[in-house]
Amino acid sequence: MRGVGLGLRSALLDDLLARGPEGLPALGWLECHPENYMRRGGRFPDGLARARELWPFATHGLSMSLGGTDPLEREYLRTLGGFLGDLAVPWHSDHLCFSSAQGVATHELLPLPFSEEAVRHVARRVREAQGALPVPLAVENVSYYVLPTPSTLDEGEFVSAVCAEADCGLLLDVNNVFVNAENHGGDARKIIEKMPLDRVVQIHVAGHWYEEPSFIIDTHSEPVREEVYELLAFTLERTGKVPVLLERDDDFPPFEELYAEIEQLDAIWRAAPEPAKKRAMR
Repeated sequence: MRGVGLGLRSALLDDLLARGPEGLPALGWLECHPENYMRRGGRFPDGLARARELWPFATHGLSMSLGGTDPLEREYLRTLGGFLGDLAVPWHSDHLCFSSAQGVATHELLPLPFSEEAVRHVARRVREAQGALPVPLAVENVSYYVLPTPSTLDEGEFVSAVCAEADCGLLLDVNNVFVNAENHGGDARKIIEKMPLDRVVQIHVAGHWYEEPSFIIDTHSEPVREEVYELLAFTLERTGKVPVLLERDDDFPPFEELYAEIEQLDAIWRAAPEPAKKRAMR
């Protein structure tokens, strides 16, 4: 899987199917959230099947709660494993966070403390989840607005330690890095350089909203900002041409405007070097 992808959302399906790969040459693949399709009938799996005939897919989960303390849900993992096998994806990803507690879903991606204890805890759960799935598992760095204590590592050190301990891939969200750096007074490029760039299998970009001049919310409902395009180019210079995904979840513009963002991302991706040899994913 190469080039630039787009997150499949129901609001985009008709435009995608009407244009197809011939009308969207800069779009190489799609990504979906399995939770939106598993155990559902009707138009949801039908639309996914029609899109799958035209583009290859990656999958990105929302509810594994890899950093949580509740046991991983075995039935969810069994159903997910079958879904991934049917869709023939090269890997699956989920977030480096927790999203449920005591059996209750928060519907939020809540951050973990950047600590050695959290590294060991989440890495053990990543290995457990990986053992139940038919494809490699990658974790994604998340945006956060309050960092839990105690945190003895910085963001790049924490993500690197988890990936090394779990021996997994990284889905590197450069917009999340940018948001965290702006909100917490960091340097986005220095954070990127501390990430395990030899483990990056995919990159996410998205738009964000300035709630205040010094406070950003990661909304996925605005155009990608120029600073994030620049951070993507900086990152691709170091990772090489790994697949890049545009996430847009709400306030969808006319499809032509969205596709113009894909074309801009594609131009950045094409200017990047070929990737060095990556670590093998389990």
